[in-house]
Amino acid sequence: MFAQHRLARNDSSHRPANANPDGRHWLFRLRREERPVAFTLGGAHPECIRAPRMARVEAILFVSQTALSLRRIMQLATLADPQEARQILDQLNRAYDRVGSAFRIESVAAGYQLLTRPQYAFWLGKLHQRQAELKLTPPALETLAIIAYRQPLTRAEIEGIRGVQCVDMIKQLMDRGLVRIGGEDNSLGRPFLYETTRQFLELFGLRSLDALPMANSLRKPRPSAEPASEDTEGTADAAAA
Repeated sequence: MFAQHRLARNDSSHRPANANPDGRHWLFRLRREERPVAFTLGGAHPECIRAPRMARVEAILFVSQTALSLRRIMQLATLADPQEARQILDQLNRAYDRVGSAFRIESVAAGYQLLTRPQYAFWLGKLHQRQAELKLTPPALETLAIIAYRQPLTRAEIEGIRGVQCVDMIKQLMDRGLVRIGGEDNSLGRPFLYETTRQFLELFGLRSLDALPMANSLRKPRPSAEPASEDTEGTADAAAA
């Protein structure tokens, strides 16, 4: 279509029959009017219709590199409230499920992200070599598991569990954005406390630390006043802003 438009402007002998005298095709005139368009996927079933607001939400999730909270989606897509954002996410997922789409909107890291389905990981790994880039050595993976389940904890506590020094492993995990310094311990010398990051949750597809395997039995007991998850929607909103 674009090639036709160029021919119509540069050579009147190739001008389409339905073009205006100035050489602009009528299809392009309709495009410039910017009328609201309902996009469809997999037929005209009502659940598959892309109204303008749904299309905006889908486009935002498509280009986002991180999980977005409902409030952040509402702001970016100019929606009425977070509840409308949640309803649109549910509608999009029903559309994806109906047509057997290769991707779906999943809840991760106190937010939402458009992700491919797990059964396609093998083929996508060939394309992006993701496994090679993100592969952790067994010592690094063991250190990460200790931090994930027992956080926040000091380097001495990590080394006490592993039985070996972990300085290099902790540095490697911090360089990859999986672990961060979350504060200081009240013990002598006030050593740093280490904890996992939001990127850790996103990478492993976890909604919160409570979604870790056997979290109830392996995670460090929390004080009764402490919330069940360190990654609340309010925290996600602050990070997204």
